Amino acid sequence: MLSKTLIVGSLAILLTLTACAATGPAPAASGPNASASTPPASSPATAGTTDIPNATPARTSSATASLPRQVEGSIVRFTARGVSVDVVIGADNATTRDFLSMLPLTLTLEEFSGREKIGYLPRKLDTTGSPGSDPEDGDLIYFVPWGNLGFYYNTAGIGHSDQVIHLGTYKATAEQLEKLQGGDVTVTLAG
Repeated sequence: MLSKTLIVGSLAILLTLTACAATGPAPAASGPNASASTPPASSPATAGTTDIPNATPARTSSATASLPRQVEGSIVRFTARGVSVDVVIGADNATTRDFLSMLPLTLTLEEFSGREKIGYLPRKLDTTGSPGSDPEDGDLIYFVPWGNLGFYYNTAGIGHSDQVIHLGTYKATAEQLEKLQGGDVTVTLAG
């Protein structure tokens, strides 16, 4: 009888701890107003906006089990208003793996500074060991300080930054990128 009571008590404690871990503290706020420092002019931000645009996971279960075996070369599809833009993941690192683990999700993209279309993720990504980059037109990047993705299409004058992590590359026209802007964009792992 004592062993049954001990087992039931242990299970109750385990379930309580599991529930606490699953509902731990919310992630720190991210976005242009989350930091006291002012970002460089080439960094993505939303002028005059104080709220992070809508970014919600399309599902709440853990997606780690659905990560592709080969991260590098995986295709992430951004779809909205009859257009899809595919991004080929460029490297297997903590940031790309964490990004893929969020999929599927829904984002809102907006124009930033005549250089890129940006969208905020529901939480910041793990950047442990992920190198910075010298972005080029056609790059999908993750901007560390604000926790946003950026579809670069005009990188003239932008140099290397440890705060800009290359996620992958895409091929899209200006019109296709325009259709991704201003509404819900579904982000999925293709194939």
